[in-house]
Amino acid sequence: MALAADLRICLCQPRSAAGSADHALGTLVQGLAVARAAGADVAVFPELLFPGYNAPDVAALAQPLDGPWMAAARDAVREAGLVCAFGLAEREGARVFNSAAAVSADGSIAAIYRKIQLYGAREARIFTPGDAYATFDLKGRKAGLLVCYDVEFAPHVAALAAAGADIILVPTANMVPFTHVSRLTVPSQAVNHGVAIVYANYAGAEGDLTYCGESLVANADGTVVARAGAGEAMLVADLPAPDPALMSTQAHDLRMPGRGLPA
Repeated sequence: MALAADLRICLCQPRSAAGSADHALGTLVQGLAVARAAGADVAVFPELLFPGYNAPDVAALAQPLDGPWMAAARDAVREAGLVCAFGLAEREGARVFNSAAAVSADGSIAAIYRKIQLYGAREARIFTPGDAYATFDLKGRKAGLLVCYDVEFAPHVAALAAAGADIILVPTANMVPFTHVSRLTVPSQAVNHGVAIVYANYAGAEGDLTYCGESLVANADGTVVARAGAGEAMLVADLPAPDPALMSTQAHDLRMPGRGLPA
């Protein structure tokens, strides 16, 4: 697959807003300012940036897509003039979704994805699972969205790759002790399915959770282009075309009992 020119990515690893919409918006505005100054094409923020992943009243705080959170976020993205992806608690009537939004440089909503793989009993109590994938154009690339636990499931990554996505943006809230996800799982998913993965996590503690940090950009050839440590961080990285010699051929080579090679 021929890819577009290098993509400059800004990866934002802040502390969680812990229920404060003002804090969340401040984090977004600050991160976008850094991304703009660095000449980034896209900035990616963690899961449930609005209102914070572990806020005790996240369901009560959730807002519809035409609410103040999204309006303020779209204004901030338009001002920065680059693409942005972030998580939010999205209300639709009585239902609440753990969603990821992609906002275009002109402030329009490019895609909304609702987390399919809810993690643990708390998320299952709060959120309704999504049931569809979402893709959008990102500077000549077809980009997909997943949220946190979703990216640990190979069928979801494979489905986006089969749909033509060559980069997946993943807002996340991965906590201790699951450091293997950023260190092993995300790069493995990237190389196995031939897609770049941008994984944006939190730093620090929120309530009874301590986040792992270790946000990263993994290229489609398995190369880790950039990785944060455990603390608050902002990474800027250029994502080059992957090395063709390292690209997986699994999708073509797969054999299944009784079915042989795929067409």
